[in-house]
Amino acid sequence: MDFADTIPQLAAQAIELPSWAFGNSGTRFKVFGSAGTPRTVQEKIADAAQVHALTGLAPKVALHIPWDQVDDYAALGRYAADLGLALGTVNSNTFQDDLYKFGSLTHTDAGVRRKAVDHHLECLEIMNQTGSQDLKIWLADGTNYPGQGDIRGRQDRLHESLAAIYDRLGPEQRLVLEYKFFEPAFYHTDVPDWGTSYVQVSALGERALVCLDTGHHAPGTNIEFIVAQLLRLGRLGSFDFNSRFYADDDLIVGAADPFQLFRILYEVVRGGGLDPASGVAFMLDQCHNVEDKIPGQIRSVLNVQEMTARALLVDTEALAIAQEAGDVLGANALIMDAFYTDVRPDLAAWRESRGLPADPVRAYAESGYQTTINTERTGGTQAGWGA
Repeated sequence: MDFADTIPQLAAQAIELPSWAFGNSGTRFKVFGSAGTPRTVQEKIADAAQVHALTGLAPKVALHIPWDQVDDYAALGRYAADLGLALGTVNSNTFQDDLYKFGSLTHTDAGVRRKAVDHHLECLEIMNQTGSQDLKIWLADGTNYPGQGDIRGRQDRLHESLAAIYDRLGPEQRLVLEYKFFEPAFYHTDVPDWGTSYVQVSALGERALVCLDTGHHAPGTNIEFIVAQLLRLGRLGSFDFNSRFYADDDLIVGAADPFQLFRILYEVVRGGGLDPASGVAFMLDQCHNVEDKIPGQIRSVLNVQEMTARALLVDTEALAIAQEAGDVLGANALIMDAFYTDVRPDLAAWRESRGLPADPVRAYAESGYQTTINTERTGGTQAGWGA
């Protein structure tokens, strides 16, 4: 396939931005401040609009509740629309309340579970006002010591809680359940892997799906196999794209292992996940601790676009023939040829043909936007983890 043949699929590509990526973040030891950081959700959306304006790739911004709580979500949606964006996934938060120290949806106390369920019902009401499709749930629930909790009982309570949330979904809404194999729980996490997430969502119904965060796997995990399996089963709801060297590092996607990102996106292409009808939502989930946030998000969506273009260049017919013939080296060479193809000049020319800058990162640096917000955003409280 030539680059020109990939354009229809590339033109339809959309990558949702996380509002929290524009706030301050850091490590367990320190959250770092930086000039120009948004103080309100509106300022986060304004920054996200810069990414979309320069790349044409990011038409939606995800919200995190209560970090992005406002009195009027319909007005927030209109504000986003005026900037060329729509409000996307609504992310719940049951990991920052003292009441959830020993769990939220899995807690032994029915009152705590009820509070956690009610928070998700509040998120669904926000979705009704914003027109959002997905409610994304990530749980910090788990235990640190053998015997601390009833592992099986926690799974039963999780199902009960998720069912109460699922039953309140609107006809066009979906529940996507994220998994993470450790942190902040270290002995066991209640949703540690794709299999557990799949088991839980399968018991709910067809509008419950799995969210795959690319940083939430043990070292050596074959993530593209998980992608292929979930697409095969019709249960891949969404991606949280980021990159990792060791654990849940939340670095810029494609920074640590661009070949892994390519392999993942090849399986997305192979499984029909680029087709909007597949329902697979693509979102970033990153923290920009030492780099500037807006160019960090620009670089991220461009990395996804580049590896998607390379994945689309795989000669699938020749690959199928090689695989059927047991031609190990020939099959591998076809994958490697596509990966090593430099599509950056073609993407730059295509962007210019659409009225976009050939180099969005440079265009942002030259726009003066960062200097403006550094000067104007003084006073108030900068957004960050927990705000």
